[in-house]
Amino acid sequence: MQRMKLRYRYRIYPTDQQKRLMSQLFGCCRVVFNEALAYCQEQYRSGNKKPNIKELSKRLTDLKKTTEKQWLTEVSSIPLQLMSISILVNS
Repeated sequence: MQRMKLRYRYRIYPTDQQKRLMSQLFGCCRVVFNEALAYCQEQYRSGNKKPNIKELSKRLTDLKKTTEKQWLTEVSSIPLQLMSISILVNS
């Protein structure tokens, strides 16, 4: 006998401020993902082994300290760390 699976659908109505904050967070996540991907590709081309989580976390910390990407400190660090880790999981 097969069990029935339920599906729930939710709709959210964020305020303008919440939309702005989510957009900022998603943009930062995109930048971190792309930076981590570029670093992994660079390591691969150089013949080095794939970086580990500790290496990518250090790269993220260093990236946040640069003047060009200092705005990454304005959002929570947890989603940014998850973006770095997702590179390792999906490759």
